[in-house]
Amino acid sequence: MHGEYKMPGGKLIVADLVVRDGRLAGVSISGDFFLEPDTALGIIDRALEGLPASADKEKMTAALNEALGEGVSMFGISTEAVAVAVERALEDRS
Repeated sequence: MHGEYKMPGGKLIVADLVVRDGRLAGVSISGDFFLEPDTALGIIDRALEGLPASADKEKMTAALNEALGEGVSMFGISTEAVAVAVERALEDRS
């Protein structure tokens, strides 16, 4: 599944994933944004991996915020915008 979201005033976020046994799997977030440190992208993917496919934007955002903590800087995106991209990918399933 594939979803995209351009955060207003920000950057494009792309979410690619599959759903296995009702959970997010193979999560890959990409786009034209910047993160500091670079390892934060892997943290984002791992935070989403295994979440129920029925998780709403608030639950995804909370999981991302908890995983990233305060030591990560996001330029052009937010955790809520990442969750919107994931929601759009989930809408893509048939």
